[in-house]
Amino acid sequence: MSDLLPTALLTVQDLRAGYGEAIVLDGVSFSLAAGQSLALLGRNGAGKTTLINTLVGATRYRGGRIGLNGLDVTGHRSDRRAAAGIGWVPQERNIFKSLTVEENLTAVARPGPWGVARVFEMFPRLAERRRNMGNQLSGGEQQMLAVGRALMLNPKLMLLDEPLEGLAPIIVEELLAALRRITREEGLSAIIVEQNARKLLPITERVVVLERGRIVHAADSTSLAADGAKLEAWLAVSDGSH
Repeated sequence: MSDLLPTALLTVQDLRAGYGEAIVLDGVSFSLAAGQSLALLGRNGAGKTTLINTLVGATRYRGGRIGLNGLDVTGHRSDRRAAAGIGWVPQERNIFKSLTVEENLTAVARPGPWGVARVFEMFPRLAERRRNMGNQLSGGEQQMLAVGRALMLNPKLMLLDEPLEGLAPIIVEELLAALRRITREEGLSAIIVEQNARKLLPITERVVVLERGRIVHAADSTSLAADGAKLEAWLAVSDGSH
């Protein structure tokens, strides 16, 4: 019998996937309830990005099941998964560089509580740059726009792959505040990949650690944040310095 929650927003059962002939994920299973946020941690090459890509349908599927809000989406194309409620912020950001900020947002809009005004309220920098083209934005502004675009889909589940990578400290803090609001105040379910566990664990409720394509640790974020020895063992990081 599976111990996955039957009422979970997301259920992943014995997932196996990779690229070409290579299998990267080898039997991954976990659940995420509606309104929960999950920190996805692990060393480089552990399979974190592959798991995110598999959830959006961008890898070679080898077995297992993905359920979203009671719907089996395992065989669905990426566009159908988006329509079913998955919002994705990839490492590459994938904004439209030849469109303005506002056009980037309205191009993907779906009905729901998140609209242009709410995105601009969360990210005032984007409101100031609303008529600038995507290629005229700084890296931090592009990342804010990528998050805003995903919110404009009004998803049930947000997937964010290293949203803080390579950004200036002041931008990191702005994005962390926005992510905290999305997960804590708005109650939007999210899975967030991030190298710096110390920054991510305080804004999430649960944590999964991957090692070589398998889950090696699953717990609540607070308990792992308080256990420096486990953080060191699983992630080879010191007290959050990198």
